[in-house]
Amino acid sequence: MTLTAPTLLSSPSSQPADPPRRYAGLDGMRAVAVALVVIYHLFPAMLPGGFIGVDVFFVISGFLITNLLLREHARSGRIRLIDFWRRRARRLLPALGLVVIVCSSAALAVGGDVLVRLGAQVLGAATFSYNWVSLTGDGGYFAAATPELFRNFWSLAVEEQFYVVWPLVLPLFLLLPRAWARAGAAVLLATASALWMAVLVTTGAGAPGGDVTRAYFGTDTHAFGILLGVALAFATTAVLGRGSPASRPRWTSPVGAAAISGLVLLSFLAPVDAVSTFPGTLVAASLLSAAAITAGVWPGSRFGSAIDAQPLRWIGDRSYGIYLWHWPILVLLLAGLQGTGAEAGVPGSVGLAALVLTLGAAELSYRFVETPVRRNGFRESLRRLGRALRAGAAARVGALVAGAVAIALVIGTGAAVTAAPTVSSGQAMVDAGQRALAEADAPSEAPGAGEPGSGAAGPSAGPRDGASAPSAPPAPVPGVPSGDSVPRPAPTPVTGDQITAVGDSVMLASAPALLERFPGIAVDAAVSRSAWAGPGILQQLADTGQLRPYVVLGLGTNGPVDRDALERMAAIAGPERTLVLVNAFAPREWIPGVNAELADFAATHPRVFIADWSGAIASRPELLAGDQIHPDSGGGAVFADTVGQAVDRAEEHRALLAYEQELRAWRRAHFTVGREFE
Repeated sequence: MTLTAPTLLSSPSSQPADPPRRYAGLDGMRAVAVALVVIYHLFPAMLPGGFIGVDVFFVISGFLITNLLLREHARSGRIRLIDFWRRRARRLLPALGLVVIVCSSAALAVGGDVLVRLGAQVLGAATFSYNWVSLTGDGGYFAAATPELFRNFWSLAVEEQFYVVWPLVLPLFLLLPRAWARAGAAVLLATASALWMAVLVTTGAGAPGGDVTRAYFGTDTHAFGILLGVALAFATTAVLGRGSPASRPRWTSPVGAAAISGLVLLSFLAPVDAVSTFPGTLVAASLLSAAAITAGVWPGSRFGSAIDAQPLRWIGDRSYGIYLWHWPILVLLLAGLQGTGAEAGVPGSVGLAALVLTLGAAELSYRFVETPVRRNGFRESLRRLGRALRAGAAARVGALVAGAVAIALVIGTGAAVTAAPTVSSGQAMVDAGQRALAEADAPSEAPGAGEPGSGAAGPSAGPRDGASAPSAPPAPVPGVPSGDSVPRPAPTPVTGDQITAVGDSVMLASAPALLERFPGIAVDAAVSRSAWAGPGILQQLADTGQLRPYVVLGLGTNGPVDRDALERMAAIAGPERTLVLVNAFAPREWIPGVNAELADFAATHPRVFIADWSGAIASRPELLAGDQIHPDSGGGAVFADTVGQAVDRAEEHRALLAYEQELRAWRRAHFTVGREFE
């Protein structure tokens, strides 16, 4: 299958020179790109903005592929689509397939959450649609905490879709009479893509914050880097088509060095869920990449040869394999060694181990899989394997071992896909909590208050009047005749119908244990809920008469706790109620600050108490899901006991205050009576 199109430029004198088969500087740029991404993932504290390396790759791909297609068209007047796609398949599929079957089989051995939705991930990798498959299966809160094994494949999918579509669209660009017009058209499309990303980030999926994941993963919204590379290819065709410069250009080294320095500086900027990063930082990285590529490929450029020096060229040659391997290896190491995903943090030792394994795997893949298939093709590679089976003993043993390993890995991949759960362990525990609340609500037709998706259980109860239950006969008080009725502390066991619990998904996962520990408790909990939502929920409960004497708040898992929100919730509860603040336990950077803020608030408010969930569960991580956040049934029992202990302390404190007040009143009455008899 071939496509023909008009000649590249209008006059023979402006025909582009046949470009070199290997562009100077591109290997070095690939090395820079993959280094930024790998450091960002394996050592995240070093380069919080290293994800811009993906955009460097996009610009390189747009530039290189367009130049290859333009060169073919200039030489033959047509584009052989089948040949182009065959070459892309030889380059991409061997390493991709190897990573999938090796890491899927390893995931089967590790087990747990690392297998979640593995079938969909493999399908996305096989169909060049991983970014869209990932978006379709996005479970929001739980997807963010699930160690998706092949998550880095999203960017490969964007490039692969470009490889499929661009050769079909290129002839339309060639209808434009000038290369500068074609470059301008590509720039306009790139601008439209960036603006579309900005729109989604600003207004999508319930702004503020927008739909950042959709904007970042979408081919339409993240095509601007590739399109800028396309524009650069057209522009350099226009300039270099006039002939190569006679002398070495002096501007390439300072421009190239400045562009690389700019990329490094950008990689130190932490991302924010706003247009300043999406697309601001990404567009800046794409423009700097275009500048560096121009400085590198310009004829006679010293910068191009300098950046291609070893070891950058070695890394650049293997950049595709390095990019493929590093993330799955990291996920498998974290899951196998500490049962968490990358979101929980990457210890330096794990990052270093992942780097060593990545470089080793990439080298083996490049030498024994990628290079042979790229040079010989799929059919010839299979023929050579067949000839090895008929050759000498050593070659035959090697071929048999390779074939047996390949078959075992394919079988392992199939078994892993079959065994893959549809939801993570954390989500399964939260789903169980939601079912428990729904069952508890079933006898009562009045739904609980709270956010959509929240649950409530048990009848409402009005505030206690502070009266104590009848107590045992009083102990003797020195100096008081026996038989006199003397007040004493009288804490009353707190029952579920005296407790309102408002919380996040940790409380929701603990709901079955809370219902068992406190029958009749009212639980209003939902995923992704933070302390910012607390005042509104408490106000709604107070306005409808459903806020009970003991208010348990567990809202610290999903972000920092605002002091003003705590003050507002305490004011809504009022002096007649007691607040119990459940501190947080999660592998998230804000948790220590949350717990410190809650402890300080409790220390300065007399009717506020801490339920130390963090202290209770820290030594028992086996009672948590794979995300190290949500408790299983045993962890839920620990959560409920922790809340119960805090409520008991609060009740003892209330009873002690009531006792002291009653004792003062008794003494005043006793001494007054005594003086009357004098």
